[in-house]
Amino acid sequence: MAKKGFAGKWLFWGVFVMLASVAVVVTIRPDPVWVDLAPVTRGPMEITIKEEGKTRVRDRYVVSSPVAGYLHRVLLEVGDPVIPGELLTEVDPMPASTLDARSRAEAEAKVQSARSALNSTRQKVAAAEAEADLAVRELARLQALSDDRFVSDERLQQARATAARTQAILRSARFDEEVMAHELAAARTRLEVSAARANGDGAVERVPVRSPVNGSVLGIVRKSEGVIQAGEAILELGDPGALEVVVDVLSFDAVNLQPGMVTRLTGWGGGTLDATVRRVEPVGFEDVSALGVEERRVQVVADITSPADAWQSLGDGYRVDAEFLLWRSDNVLQVPESAIFVTDGQHQVFRVVDDIAVLTDVSVGRTNGFHTVIQEGLTEADNVVRHPDRQLEDGSRIRLR
Repeated sequence: MAKKGFAGKWLFWGVFVMLASVAVVVTIRPDPVWVDLAPVTRGPMEITIKEEGKTRVRDRYVVSSPVAGYLHRVLLEVGDPVIPGELLTEVDPMPASTLDARSRAEAEAKVQSARSALNSTRQKVAAAEAEADLAVRELARLQALSDDRFVSDERLQQARATAARTQAILRSARFDEEVMAHELAAARTRLEVSAARANGDGAVERVPVRSPVNGSVLGIVRKSEGVIQAGEAILELGDPGALEVVVDVLSFDAVNLQPGMVTRLTGWGGGTLDATVRRVEPVGFEDVSALGVEERRVQVVADITSPADAWQSLGDGYRVDAEFLLWRSDNVLQVPESAIFVTDGQHQVFRVVDDIAVLTDVSVGRTNGFHTVIQEGLTEADNVVRHPDRQLEDGSRIRLR
């Protein structure tokens, strides 16, 4: 009986120690770390730059007033079609001002002065004609005597020079006569037009403004009638069927773009359109974002390559989202970017094996900001921890959220 009591006592204490040890182990053992998992997948991946852009007519024509005057009301509306030579509007040239008594006296004096100058010039023409005629006759007489050796060659040369000089003086005098005649006509015209305006007479000469191209009205700068200066814009014309897309891209993204690059257009209210980069402008500009941040941007121009039927509802100045394709692969191993971190220059992930987080070195490739290409270190059957926190270590137990 004593042996049985002693064995039972040892059995009791043995079970007690074992249970206490298990309790201690359970107590000091760290709790599993709550994590989110992501599978390692294989599939297509692409790297793009996406920015907001707008459409614009490729060739725009600003129609301006050819003269200063009074513009007639523009009856066209935005979107109306036009053809070359079509009358857009008319401009009445600015009328001559009415002369007061002093100005009229000065104008009449200028007419008389121009008339007297013309008469004086005509007398000079007559004198020049007489001298030229005399020089020609003298040259003819000396040429006849030179055949019989009665005149020296030097005398004959002097006669020829005199004849040429007098002819030049005659031509100059006739040109002066034409100038004086035009000045007289101008002085008379100003006086006559002013008199006609003062009397309410005289027809108004209207200058037509016509379309230079085949297209549509894109904008109306001056709709109402009124005084307009020469060169002031009236209308904007262009062909809405010849659209291009202009995108303002950040300068450090623009260096990766080049002509011919594939582009997708979305976010305009229809399906996805294909486009191609035509030009990356070499000059940047400063822009302020919606958050007030100053940015350096570059304009990129792309041509729409999809059939016109697919985007016939697009117009000038419409908003689009342009996505420039930098790189694409149809079959790469990839993981979420949030699962990768760097330790001492080495890219690592936490790979999950039997609910245990295993720290694994990986070799990475390209990334698009959401997923990263895995070159070595993982297989398609693996799962990795997304957004690993500081509590997670190599060998830590995990629990899914």
